[in-house]
Amino acid sequence: MNQFNTLKVELGADGVAHLILNRPDRKNAISAEMMDELVAFAALAADTPEMRVVVLQGAEGVFCAGGDLSWMMTQIKADRAGRMAEARRLANMLKALNEMPVPLIGRVEGVAMGGGAGLACVCDMAVTADDCRFGFTETRLGIIPATISPYVLARIGEGAARQVMMNAELFQGPRAVALGLVARSVSADQLDMAIKEAVAPYLKLPKEAVGRTKRLIRSLGAQIDASVIDGTIEQLADAWESDCAEKGIAAFLNKTPALWAKG
Repeated sequence: MNQFNTLKVELGADGVAHLILNRPDRKNAISAEMMDELVAFAALAADTPEMRVVVLQGAEGVFCAGGDLSWMMTQIKADRAGRMAEARRLANMLKALNEMPVPLIGRVEGVAMGGGAGLACVCDMAVTADDCRFGFTETRLGIIPATISPYVLARIGEGAARQVMMNAELFQGPRAVALGLVARSVSADQLDMAIKEAVAPYLKLPKEAVGRTKRLIRSLGAQIDASVIDGTIEQLADAWESDCAEKGIAAFLNKTPALWAKG
């Protein structure tokens, strides 16, 4: 199972696969290689009969710090076609995980920023530690949470999204529950037990019926189809082209205040 460079996969005899984002030196930030490997994993999970449930987590106590900033800076320097291709790479990763016909349970701790919070939203359910820090922090960088937005809105709705996606507010586990982003928030020492409780029902059910029910729910819920995904890709490419994005990401990488920061 461990044929990946940015992921670690541990499949237990009970059929529970732990899918571990494994870039701890970058707080498990999402690189281009990780996107491709997550798509490959989703296909693997669908074709592995003994895989009953997937638990998505991050290495060394951190879920995911979001998109890799070096990758984002590369998009600013790319041409339009390059930006569109990379935005589609990110969108395809989210789509693959969202449509994976195996239950996906998020084990969220440490931080879940930007794309990391988006990953929590493509999980069928997520459990977090109380002290985990969440944030849709893209606007701090002069960009927008484009490709994750359909999944965030499907999870928390427009009203809650307006509260936290525009202002880059940081919040912790209990607020994430109140927003509907995660199902449960528990103390860090209870996180493993909470995950076991979330996983347990699926081990008593036929994988095919669970997968079909997931597909049914998606068909009746918010429609995240090709036109929606294409629209988010174009808007992300537009944002990467802006002077605002170039200055914001450069300021973050250089650890200097962005020009628009006040107070």
